[in-house]
Amino acid sequence: MSFNELPGSDTTDDEGQLKRLLMTRYTVGQGGAITLEDEVKFETQINPSEFKHSHRVGYNTTSDMGAAKTEPKFAATEPEEVSFSIVLDDTGAVEDVPGQPSEVKSQIDLLSKVVYDYVNDAGEPPHVRLLWGTLIFFGRLRSMSTQYSLFKPNGDPLRAKIELSFVGASSSSKNRLVNQRASSNTMTRTATAQEGDTVASICAQECKDDSFERQAQVADANNLSSLTDLKAGDTLVIPPKSNDKASDFAAPQPLPTLPAAKGAPAAPARV
Repeated sequence: MSFNELPGSDTTDDEGQLKRLLMTRYTVGQGGAITLEDEVKFETQINPSEFKHSHRVGYNTTSDMGAAKTEPKFAATEPEEVSFSIVLDDTGAVEDVPGQPSEVKSQIDLLSKVVYDYVNDAGEPPHVRLLWGTLIFFGRLRSMSTQYSLFKPNGDPLRAKIELSFVGASSSSKNRLVNQRASSNTMTRTATAQEGDTVASICAQECKDDSFERQAQVADANNLSSLTDLKAGDTLVIPPKSNDKASDFAAPQPLPTLPAAKGAPAAPARV
């Protein structure tokens, strides 16, 4: 879905971009395919006044005891993070969002359903897409903090400020693109097995090399006894390619031949 295809002209500007920040729950299927749950969404009454988008790079700074300072060595790029705060208001001073409740408590319940409440099938918090103007961010909630102010005589809140933080969630296809930086096979990295994956398919996807020697290196690095017995969700270490390390896996050998009778060609032995 592109910006120009977003429904609701009252929530988009002349260029089709969202006037209000929109949070939509989504699911990730096999192979990393994303499916938006358009009916499970939350649109802000008031846009954030500030928006923080962080990028981090991890380094290995481990050094031996007593050694001089060690030059930091690149380890991995860490997930991006986005954080901001929004205000919910039921005083009548701010226009309600069409199709959403006006009461602060009900708005918080809807927001929680989109970003926080556990998804039954997965048993974990949902994935969320953030969309606002030119921003598009796929991630999951890291933290949610609510501060209430202004109350009705019965104690119901009339206004609340909610601080939200999200961590980026990449699909497997995006992870493979990121791993192309290591396509020279000079860096150790990891890969997550999908349903039906084998060591051969992992090597083909991540290393562009599914030779038996490369499969054996990956199997050795992960203490695998089989090249095909992988479970969905298993995380495999993909070691740097090396031609020096001997593998515990023996390369396939040709079938032995039985002595042939006089005048008859040799025949392969039955196994």
